[in-house]
Amino acid sequence: MKLSVACEGKLVSTHFGHCEGFYNCEVQDGKIVEEKFVKNPGHKPGYLPAFLKELNVNTIISGGMGETAQQLFKQNNIEVVVGAQGNFIDAIEKYINGSLKSTGFVCTEHEHEGYCNK
Repeated sequence: MKLSVACEGKLVSTHFGHCEGFYNCEVQDGKIVEEKFVKNPGHKPGYLPAFLKELNVNTIISGGMGETAQQLFKQNNIEVVVGAQGNFIDAIEKYINGSLKSTGFVCTEHEHEGYCNK
C-alpha cells in the first residue's frame, strides 16, 4: 500500500492543494518500508489527483480538501482521508493501526488559504 500525506514541514497540511509537498511511503505488513518527500508541483484544478495517481498512491491523507479534488481521487480509486492533524508520521501510524478515519470534511473557503481545517 502506498500512502501520501499533504504536509507543511512535519505537519499535516490544513489545505491539500496548497501544501508544501507530499510525504509518500510504502507500507508493508504495518511498517513503512520506503519513504520519499515530493515537492508540490503546483496547484492547478484537477492536476494533483492525476499526479499522485502516477506515483501509484492508494490513499491520500490531508487536513482539508475541496470537493472536486475528493471526487477526482475517488474516480482514480484513491482513498481520501481528511480531517487529519498534527505530525504526519503520527497520522500515518494512526491510519495503519486503524484509528485514523476520515471526517469527510470538505474545504470551501479558498480565500482563507491555509486555514481550511479550522
